[in-house]
Amino acid sequence: MRGKLLYALLAVVLTGYFVMVGHRGVLLVREAEPVSVALGLAVLVLPLLGAWFLWHSTRFALRAEKLVRALDAEGGLPVDDLPRTPAGRIDQQAADEAFARYRAETEASPGDWRCWARLAIAYHDARDTPRARKAMQHAITLRGRGSRSGRVAAQG
Repeated sequence: MRGKLLYALLAVVLTGYFVMVGHRGVLLVREAEPVSVALGLAVLVLPLLGAWFLWHSTRFALRAEKLVRALDAEGGLPVDDLPRTPAGRIDQQAADEAFARYRAETEASPGDWRCWARLAIAYHDARDTPRARKAMQHAITLRGRGSRSGRVAAQG
């Protein structure tokens, strides 16, 4: 819960920053001098890119959380029983062993979103965040395809 609150606080702060920077860009464009217009347009690009990135990241986080809740409701969420260091981090060797199990499971069932979600969690535990994100995105995509095809079959 603490992480969610921090994320929300940072999102609000970033949004405020985007609004302030965007306002400055508009003021520069309104001066109607060629240099200020060019600078104002350049300044406006930054908050637009930042807002897009914030929206994209928030959407991913919400979808991932929904997927993990669905996996937990089915009883398929891995138990968090890996040993930890005195600092509270997951032991790397234990995370690597768990990762090997989930990778094998995913290789055996590459079309199952549940396997990909567990693999994403294993990647995260092994401190490989980029691959964890890619695996979770793949799980979200697979689950979305499955629910759409299920709706189509039910309607037909």
